[in-house]
Amino acid sequence: MTPWVLRLVIANGVIYMLQLAFSNLFEPLLALYGPNVWYRPWALVTYMFLHAPNDFGHIFWNMLGLFFFGPILESRLGGPNFLRLYLISGMVGGLCWLVFSAMPVGGVGLLLGASGGVFGVQLGFAYFWPRQPIHIWGIIPIEARWLVLIMTVVSLWMGVRGGGNVAHFAHLGGFLGGFLFLRWLESRQQAPLREWQKKARPVAPRSEPAAKAVERWSRIRRDEMHEVNRGELDRILDKISATGVASLSTSEREFLDRFSARLQ
Repeated sequence: MTPWVLRLVIANGVIYMLQLAFSNLFEPLLALYGPNVWYRPWALVTYMFLHAPNDFGHIFWNMLGLFFFGPILESRLGGPNFLRLYLISGMVGGLCWLVFSAMPVGGVGLLLGASGGVFGVQLGFAYFWPRQPIHIWGIIPIEARWLVLIMTVVSLWMGVRGGGNVAHFAHLGGFLGGFLFLRWLESRQQAPLREWQKKARPVAPRSEPAAKAVERWSRIRRDEMHEVNRGELDRILDKISATGVASLSTSEREFLDRFSARLQ
């Protein structure tokens, strides 16, 4: 369990217990309600920490998804970026729900639950490890990319038809928010590299810093990593062997530096 995943699970669990103890106290103030969003904008964030008190499965399945997919993604992105992805995904999910479900005449007027943020985390997992098999109910294997595609189609279909009390457009918004954040993050990571390349002074010999970096990266403890991150480590090290350190992207360097920093 990584730090921010643990904090999010604890926060959701504590607030759920408070909801059980003080029913109908939090929803009017913190849940996302269409007509009230203009003067309660904080609800775009706070709704993610509320769940239906009479439906334990609501919080259970959301936290289970966060538990399975969150730690791997947080290790890949780092804590701050993981939290940003989670919150942005949830906020975009809330906005999509407002536009497509809450505002139309006859739409559902109340939204609560962490599904938008959790769906963004699932999208992030599929973004970095698209071919990683996910075992549905622990039995049926399906690659992460196809699972996200199927969930997108099902959510869109159910959302258009009207899916009862399930906020399908919030799920779709979670996917969208996660995707947009990751694309923005990639473009932002490339800019400092280009600027650094312009300003960096020549180092003689240039092979020394690269050799030191490779030596540090080679000491990463593979046995302490999740199998998905071990696979990513092996892929990057193979890339270094084939094409050299200069061929690494900014995100690949950050991945190696993040895990090698734990040795210091």
